[in-house]
Amino acid sequence: MNETEFLALAAGVLDRLESQADDWFSVNDVDVDASRSGNVLTLAFESGVQVIVNSQAPMQELWVAAPSGGFHYRYDGQIWHDTRGGPPLHEALSQIVSAAAGQPLTVTV
Repeated sequence: MNETEFLALAAGVLDRLESQADDWFSVNDVDVDASRSGNVLTLAFESGVQVIVNSQAPMQELWVAAPSGGFHYRYDGQIWHDTRGGPPLHEALSQIVSAAAGQPLTVTV
């Protein structure tokens, strides 16, 4: 995939995550603020936890920074896989945001 295709794919993921955070606030009463600046999405929870997701076009990866660590994900045409063998992006983010919110949340990417 070329850089333009990657950027469009990554922007779609960030858009969906931002929309889901808005839904958590309105539907699940989760106090989370989603703010986007270019290719960086920051989710700030009432607990003080911040989760940052950003795209890295040169490496064609999405990066996640969370209290549990930093993670890199690469798309295989279907799923964003952890480059170090951890759970895929949707599962990892579901675990991370659930811990930050103090209630179960599901992320779809």
